[in-house]
Amino acid sequence: MSGLRLRIVVKGAVQGVGFRPFVWRLAQELDLGGHVRNEGGAVIIEVEGLRTAEFLTRLGQEHPRSARVDQVAFEPCEPLGESAFNIRESRQGSRPDVIPDLATCPDCLRELFDPASRFFGYPFVNCTRCGPRYSILERVPYDRAHTTMAAFAMCAACRAEYDNPGDRRFHAQPTACPACGPALSFSDASGAILDASPLKLAAAALREGLILAVKGLGGFQLLVDATRADVVARLRQRKHRPDKPLAVMTRDLAAAQLCAHVSPQEAELLQSPAAPIVLVASKAGALAANVAPGLLEVGLMLPTTPLHHLLLRAVEFPVVCTSGNLSEEPLCIDNAEALQRLGVVADRFLLHNRPIRRALDDSVARVIDGAPQVLRLARGYAPLLLPMAGPPAIAVGAHMKNAPAIRVEDRAILGQHVGDLENTLALDALRQTAADLRQFFHAVPEAAACDLHPDYGSTRFAAELGLPVLPVQHHAAHALACLAEHGLDSALAVVWDGTGLGPDGSVWGGEFLQIRGTRFSRVAHLLPFRLPGGDAAARDARRALSGLEGAQGPSAPLCSSVGRLFDGFAALLGLCGPQSYEGQAAMLLEAAVAPQRADAYALPLADGQLDWRPMLAAARKERETGVAAAKFHNALVEAILAVARTVGEQRVALCGGCFQNRYLTERALRRLREAGFAPVIPRRVPPNDGAIALGQLAALTGDADVPCRARPH
Repeated sequence: MSGLRLRIVVKGAVQGVGFRPFVWRLAQELDLGGHVRNEGGAVIIEVEGLRTAEFLTRLGQEHPRSARVDQVAFEPCEPLGESAFNIRESRQGSRPDVIPDLATCPDCLRELFDPASRFFGYPFVNCTRCGPRYSILERVPYDRAHTTMAAFAMCAACRAEYDNPGDRRFHAQPTACPACGPALSFSDASGAILDASPLKLAAAALREGLILAVKGLGGFQLLVDATRADVVARLRQRKHRPDKPLAVMTRDLAAAQLCAHVSPQEAELLQSPAAPIVLVASKAGALAANVAPGLLEVGLMLPTTPLHHLLLRAVEFPVVCTSGNLSEEPLCIDNAEALQRLGVVADRFLLHNRPIRRALDDSVARVIDGAPQVLRLARGYAPLLLPMAGPPAIAVGAHMKNAPAIRVEDRAILGQHVGDLENTLALDALRQTAADLRQFFHAVPEAAACDLHPDYGSTRFAAELGLPVLPVQHHAAHALACLAEHGLDSALAVVWDGTGLGPDGSVWGGEFLQIRGTRFSRVAHLLPFRLPGGDAAARDARRALSGLEGAQGPSAPLCSSVGRLFDGFAALLGLCGPQSYEGQAAMLLEAAVAPQRADAYALPLADGQLDWRPMLAAARKERETGVAAAKFHNALVEAILAVARTVGEQRVALCGGCFQNRYLTERALRRLREAGFAPVIPRRVPPNDGAIALGQLAALTGDADVPCRARPH
């Protein structure tokens, strides 16, 4: 064979997703010689022949949808006259591969419902393009013997596919079939196994209005008929979740479009390999009103596993699909544990015997300002790898929406959503997640970073590690996380959330921080007010309103939190008093906005402080709730613009939990662009506390001058 020989290096999420078999098939089709192998975190290809240019083009265009190609580098090399193309053994190198779990691919889905396929009706069919990965991994490298599938010996048919480089199950570590793989079982709440078909019994239970616990990809889920308010109410009562919105799973995209207004971009996100819960505009009357009470959006998801596809086809109605845990507890992953902890919630259990090694909750995402944004980083996205230079380190994250991170070999690895650290079970989950990251990525951290707050569970965990510990101010961590994602080292960061300890001992949360590397200065903030009851104010919006009205007391810390400002205004407008879930008041206030209003209340900037008092006085006189809600939001947006103009920094980062508010975020982005600024928001990492560990890592540069203290304003 003659022609050009190229050495190609492909970086990204390209291992364990069928990339090498894809390369082999493409090379065969184009009559090219050479080889392909995995090495560290990349795929290395040497290809020779007359059609190498076409190979390069199609490599970027036709790779498996479950792969993510970040970089393709190539260089010519000396032709060797090779005519055969082969797949070589992997070189582990210094960067082990850890792959997120992937939703069922179209090819496996076709086999699942094809009576002629040996995988027909098999709830665990998978290939290199889909199926369990991180959730079943025991240790690296990612081989079957190192996963919970080690207990299932492959039959001859599965082994033949596994060994065939032309098959999409070539080296598919979890591959299995009815003859050799995991199987379903069905039980009542006592654990008594019920005979007959587990899937038929599960579907019948849902039709009867029972609560069904299902062992999913990364843990248990609780399912009920999403069209029946009575069974949704029963689930809420048993789970102690009176108002928090519940996610809904539909059988396919067409069914999702009956429940909500789904844009083409949202449809693409729903059908992506990560298959997250996607927040979309709901359709009135399509679902029970108590699925997402008082809100304009609903979280929709499509089936993530063959088991879910089979079950949703059997019942033919949308189902609530919520985390299989009790309030404030981690996800259940073990059959016996689920029967013990969820027996007071679920009436029936759809189980299987493939062990789950680690809990992975359903990820949550949305399309905002024309592009996807992750709100909860878990199944399908975690662990997330981002470039970040610096010494080996570990960051333990925040107290709420906790997720730890590590840095090794100039990469930051953000772990999955752990949740709120409200009990020992959650703290144990944090310890295990951090240990997994250290083990899988061969990390030997030299230092640890934590929040500035001394009483957070994550801060206490950092002290257990036996490493030098650096406290990082909460809002600086938010800002640095956003900048790290976008590869920036300077910006004006608008960091708005509910709470975070400031270096001055007060509660921050309405911050404008000018970032230079790891240094920051507080250039503006919300006018402070007292917060009666301290942390208790987050659970009752009326307390924030009392503080805005001048209430004092021995337990009323100073607060500059925009999150608590949202609470106070929601209480003022009669939208919310006690809050049964985090952010309830703010979400109800956003849902009340009259979107056609462009006018705003006055929120003047004086001496670096945004004075909310004129806005409060004006809102008291407003007759229409929707108008008041709109003018409140618009005032906040105009305040961002005013501070940006004063500071003069072109790059503006919007981060913190308040920017989960779609109206606020999209309006702020539009107004900033109109004024000539270049705003950014978190995309691949959450805007909320789920990204705090990434920012803490960014602060750990080895430089003593890090953002744990602010320059006095």
